[in-house]
Amino acid sequence: MTSSQPSPQSDAPALRLQHLLGIEGLSRPDIEALLDLSDRYVDLNRRAEKKMSSLRGRTIINLFFEDSTRTRTSFELAGKRLGADVLNMSVGTSSVKKGETLIDTAVTLNAMHPDVLTIRHGDSGAVHLLAQKVNCGVINAGDGSHEHPTQALLDALTIRRRKGDITGLTVAICGDVAHSRVARSNIHLLSIMGARVRIVAPPTLIPAGLDRLGVEIHHDMRTGLADCDIVMMLRLQNERMQASYIPSVREYYKLFGLDHEKLAVAKPDALVMHPGPMNRGVEIDSDVADDIERSLIREQVEMGVAVRMACLEVLAQSQLEPWAKNQ
Repeated sequence: MTSSQPSPQSDAPALRLQHLLGIEGLSRPDIEALLDLSDRYVDLNRRAEKKMSSLRGRTIINLFFEDSTRTRTSFELAGKRLGADVLNMSVGTSSVKKGETLIDTAVTLNAMHPDVLTIRHGDSGAVHLLAQKVNCGVINAGDGSHEHPTQALLDALTIRRRKGDITGLTVAICGDVAHSRVARSNIHLLSIMGARVRIVAPPTLIPAGLDRLGVEIHHDMRTGLADCDIVMMLRLQNERMQASYIPSVREYYKLFGLDHEKLAVAKPDALVMHPGPMNRGVEIDSDVADDIERSLIREQVEMGVAVRMACLEVLAQSQLEPWAKNQ
């Protein structure tokens, strides 16, 4: 992941990125630049006239090997609002389904000369591999249990707009951390931005070596949420589990599901987040999820479009740089 700064006279966004493959490797100024640009797009998206022409004539391909509603829709909307030509490639009906290799798919797409590829894949590292085989910018829209950088950025934007600053906040990330790319990206981003990060989950849902990332680990919701500013719940990802990680869904909800009783030990103004889709009654109670005073879940969806607009613009404009053309 390479970044540099253009001359102050440039009208393009100050940040330059060849790819956005993860939060790990970004600097605090990189993250702040993306959040600042995203902030401008939040205001644009709330106007009656939302269309821009900054990416007119540019081509964006959304290549999703895994099903997604929020992420793919928001990337599509983001590209169209910037004026780009957007193609959603359905892997279920593509040559991949017929046995084409990932490398052959990359070569085929590269021949179409897109400006940005947005890729979601079920295997960790697959997006990095594709990025090495194409001549355009690549955004990781989630790869296996590795990273989901735009989700972490939209979470950060949501927090920043409500709390003013991320530095010094205590954030508890709760639930199925072992299978969560969202958790990994958020741990990296929040740590870079100066937040105190706690992980709250049963031992079976915490990956080995997580403490090396500088997080606090708790196995009890009441101690883990004590005096927190932000409570970030994670979906219990049954589709990624190959073993019995929990005794039962009912037992999991009793011990680790967020309800108002558990939330009461956090700060009185603590806010609740969830990347979606939610399992109501499993990791979060409906009363908490729908609490208009405490829940940021709907705001996260709104911030997702703005963040993805910022990422698409930065990567598309960066392809004009000489260092990008020589890759």
